[in-house]
Amino acid sequence: CLALWRARKLGIDVRTLLVMFEESGERSRSHAIPLPLIQLQAQALGLDLVVRNASWKTYEAVFIETLRQLRASGHEQAVFGDIDLQAHRDWEERVCAAASIEAVLPLWLQDRRALADEVLAAGFRAVVVCTDSRYLGDEFCGRQYDAQFIADLPSGVDACGENGEFHTFVYDGPGFRHAVRYSIEGFDDYS
Repeated sequence: CLALWRARKLGIDVRTLLVMFEESGERSRSHAIPLPLIQLQAQALGLDLVVRNASWKTYEAVFIETLRQLRASGHEQAVFGDIDLQAHRDWEERVCAAASIEAVLPLWLQDRRALADEVLAAGFRAVVVCTDSRYLGDEFCGRQYDAQFIADLPSGVDACGENGEFHTFVYDGPGFRHAVRYSIEGFDDYS
């Protein structure tokens, strides 16, 4: 959401949210967010929602085909929130190039802790929806992403979760028309 917010502040006309889902279409591929919450989030942000289902094996081909469809409908850029993982940027630039779309990374090479502080200072509100047990225990799931959460992170765990230590669901903040109502119970099967 910070990348979206920054992109809009730069004057980029972001109209569409593309979310890749598991083959069943029940949960988002990487964050395991249920479809109804993604729909509410897109609505609150004033974005059209495009959902595609894919396995990890078909993910890239489905993603590129969807980007091509978006390009055909007038989209010229795709905004990504990666900070400094070069392999991610390389992939994003490659799939965008295959669809004749420009990859835009508004957070690229910014200090991770400064970005976490910016998220909090800007008023974004998020809940932690999944953790990688190699880095964080289950007790971190369901917590608010706030200053206390960041202070409680074990040494070596990135405050942005950039290495996949945890994922969040942003439910309010700059650019939201209203907060997205959710329940932790809605995430019980997804943590």
